[in-house]
Amino acid sequence: MTTTEQLWSKPKGMLPNSRFPVLVHRNAVPEGGQDAVQARFRSNGWLNNWRYPGIYTYHHFHSTTHECLGCAGGWMEVVLFGEGGVHVRIEAGDIIVLPAGVSHCMTANSNDIQMVGGYPEGRDWDNVQQAHLTEDIRRAAAKRIMMLPIPALDPATGEPMHEWIDAPSSVDADLNDYRDGLDS
Repeated sequence: MTTTEQLWSKPKGMLPNSRFPVLVHRNAVPEGGQDAVQARFRSNGWLNNWRYPGIYTYHHFHSTTHECLGCAGGWMEVVLFGEGGVHVRIEAGDIIVLPAGVSHCMTANSNDIQMVGGYPEGRDWDNVQQAHLTEDIRRAAAKRIMMLPIPALDPATGEPMHEWIDAPSSVDADLNDYRDGLDS
């Protein structure tokens, strides 16, 4: 049985993070498998797929696209929202959907970890590293992120992305929370 967790963030220091929740779909592709995970992504319009034993081991985010990560085998622990953020363990069959701007970094993994990634409509991705952020890079990334559309379908469920469609507007966000996030 598939369950979905929602993890919320706000800006943290120079990291934009997102007004959209990170979605963690547990057991979305029972038992995983690279072909099965990639087929699920592709059938839901998440293309430009890659297969790799894990993800980057430094804090980074993407400003040109949202990203999905499917655990095809083994397990990994990922830290979300920057250094000192939320630790999440992803196991075979789990899919995590990352809004553009959300920092992520693999911090632990099994020897047999296999991940499959994808991007809505096959968008190209960039790699903005937390360690190299400047104010100019942050501002340019924030502009790109704000222009991205919500993907048509969730890569795990194939349903419209109601969790993002129904997310509070950044206009509705508490300005003090935003300022606190920038000062962190």
